[in-house]
Amino acid sequence: MDEIEAQKTEKEWKEKLTLEQYAVLRGKGTEAPFSGRLLHEKREGMYTCAACGNPLFASDAKFDSGTGWPSFDQALPGAVREIPDTSDSMTRTEVVCAKCGSHLGHVFDDGPTTTGKRHCINSVCLALEPKRDKK
Repeated sequence: MDEIEAQKTEKEWKEKLTLEQYAVLRGKGTEAPFSGRLLHEKREGMYTCAACGNPLFASDAKFDSGTGWPSFDQALPGAVREIPDTSDSMTRTEVVCAKCGSHLGHVFDDGPTTTGKRHCINSVCLALEPKRDKK
């Protein structure tokens, strides 16, 4: 990933991303609950931004929140930005990729771990780079 990747035009994003990815990552949409391919993912590795490849969450931060989206108790340092969000008549905190500014989901203060956080992230916004076994 490089600076050029993070500075694409919307036309370039449309060419790079699937329709669903574009709707969520760039249009601040939401995938249907319990539909994401990474919801029940158990492999170890690194979750990255599907738009730019920025590392976002370690697999050991993932937990099953029962909400229908992959949830993480913490992001990697400096990986995401949190932005106040009052859309849809709600008060929430949006989570965006710190590198490319793409929408990832929202963070809530009701997580079950010591961080108290639940980063509720759309699967379509993520890619998993599985941990490789050492040989």
